[in-house]
Amino acid sequence: MEYVAVQQLEDAPELDEPPGKGETGEPLDEPPDPWRDVSLQQWNDWRWQMRHSLRTLEQLERVIRLTPDEREALSAGGHLRVQLTPYLASLIDSDNPDCPIRKQVLPSTAELKPCPDTMADSLAEDEQSPVPGLVHRYPDRVLLLVTTLCASYCRYCTRSRMVGHAEAASGVHNWRPALAYIAAHDEIRDVLISGGDPLTLPDRTLEELLSGLRAIPHVEVIRIGTRVPFFLPQRITPELVDMLRRYHPLWMNIHFNHPAEITPEVSRALNRLADAGIPLGSQTVLLAGVNDCPNIIKALGQKLVRNRVRPYYLYQCDLVEGAAHFRTPVAKGIEIMESLRGHTSGFAIPQYVIDAPEGGGKVPILPNYLISMSDTHVVVRNYEGMISSYAQPQDYKPHDRRTCPYCNGRQGVSALLDGRESTIKPEGWRRNHVKNTIAY
Repeated sequence: MEYVAVQQLEDAPELDEPPGKGETGEPLDEPPDPWRDVSLQQWNDWRWQMRHSLRTLEQLERVIRLTPDEREALSAGGHLRVQLTPYLASLIDSDNPDCPIRKQVLPSTAELKPCPDTMADSLAEDEQSPVPGLVHRYPDRVLLLVTTLCASYCRYCTRSRMVGHAEAASGVHNWRPALAYIAAHDEIRDVLISGGDPLTLPDRTLEELLSGLRAIPHVEVIRIGTRVPFFLPQRITPELVDMLRRYHPLWMNIHFNHPAEITPEVSRALNRLADAGIPLGSQTVLLAGVNDCPNIIKALGQKLVRNRVRPYYLYQCDLVEGAAHFRTPVAKGIEIMESLRGHTSGFAIPQYVIDAPEGGGKVPILPNYLISMSDTHVVVRNYEGMISSYAQPQDYKPHDRRTCPYCNGRQGVSALLDGRESTIKPEGWRRNHVKNTIAY
């Protein structure tokens, strides 16, 4: 196929750094079709990849044999932005409409069909945002949304209501209220940087953010949530990694859904991050027609750990608008978890969770291995169906929460367990339930 140059995107993120130094690992002989006349230096430059991303039907059909459904979806208005880097487009099997990478990044008419169960903000992040760009759902950690741009756009994106709009991209000045909020709340010890994808930011911009967080004494851990190591492994440059390692403890959660995503280029990027001492985790979304198979999830977990990435979460697909066709029954997730336990290494098994709608947070969903329990014994089953009895200790001295320095003064369920409180009532419970206010 003859290569046709793709017009530079007018709304690509600002690329204000000098050109990259080249390969992420062992050099390729030449770029893949249809980019053969592009130099290797250009192909391995993440800025070139971003500038030459494919967005329109006309650009995409030059390199991918689109289906009639894909053409119809691309021609329709109102869908989530489409953008594929040349590297990502080169991974798609043009002859296979069921290619797992293809189904994640190319639109279908199914995402345009309304579903009564879905919502624009299915996790109620906007309601739990005390200042712009910050979500404070859990007591000791926050989510910091630093950009609305990604290297590519997942068709099931939880934040499809906000991502992909270049005019809404956050700059350094937009983060100051969020940093001020974090500094004013000393209970916050963990900050997850996400977006959009923070690794689409230039090194200098990202470092300014990291240094601002590191200047807050009570921030213990910084995490980066990203899909760039898959979408754009060329971004993981020696310069980026050298900068990131200055801000330890720094963790990175990377979104992988299928073993086909872990190419040699991706492996080199992951090795570079791991060699810099950055602990790597993977978050996966359970997607119908992509990875709803125990063997696929098993192969993904094993390939991840070979690359020093620990599988972290397997998410049930959120109730987000445009993603209903990706949802599986929860029973499918339970089946997958049952099939993994005992058949692969424990650290290669993610935790299956539902991110509860309307801000309920992550709820672990597990097969039931506990069959029964008495004062003296617990009856359990293993992955093979073997049933065993575990004897309870008869002389256990209970933990004393009143004298424990880690428990002292804590409220909640611990206060119920040691008798300091008799009930926990949700906010507004008394107003809704106590009707008789007459004094006798």
